[in-house]
Amino acid sequence: MKKILVINGHPNPESLNHALAEAYIKGARNTGAEVKYLIIADLKFNPDLHYGYRKRTELEPDLLNAWEQIKWADHMVWVHPTWWGGMPAIMKGFIDRLFLPGMAFRYRENSVWWDKLLSGKTGHIITSIDQPAIYYWLAFGRPSINQLKKSILQFCGVDPVRVTVVTNVRTATPEKIRQWIEKAEKLGSELK
Repeated sequence: MKKILVINGHPNPESLNHALAEAYIKGARNTGAEVKYLIIADLKFNPDLHYGYRKRTELEPDLLNAWEQIKWADHMVWVHPTWWGGMPAIMKGFIDRLFLPGMAFRYRENSVWWDKLLSGKTGHIITSIDQPAIYYWLAFGRPSINQLKKSILQFCGVDPVRVTVVTNVRTATPEKIRQWIEKAEKLGSELK
């Protein structure tokens, strides 16, 4: 049985991203998968990495619990909007505080290389954006996707990482929104 952690990075509980996350969960649970749901905005923590990696700030209880869920999961699904080409600040702070040396990766002594401590896990990014995906890719190079997929998840060993982009959200019709929610449920049900 697959152990799935859905991580929602949208701070608004009435957002399309919440509906997509809940639909994915429904689809995954219908296959018998064990699913946990983590809404970053519900956690109590300081998102600032005050000292960088020079000095460790003690993790708050909500972050310790979140890290246990990340370690537990076989598959992580990150659902978030793309704002100003990136992820919401609270989501970036969550990653800054948790994906630390010795937890998500480990630097090798006297080397430019590192050990990937989240190897064996897979991922899926579901992100919403208010422009055509092709424009986001051609004009900007998909910075939020590259950051989360390559610079964070794959850097730490999560591989493969699939990507689903929901586009032109601001002008979407209710029918289009319904289709996206159905697609998210289908994505959850297809994970084996």
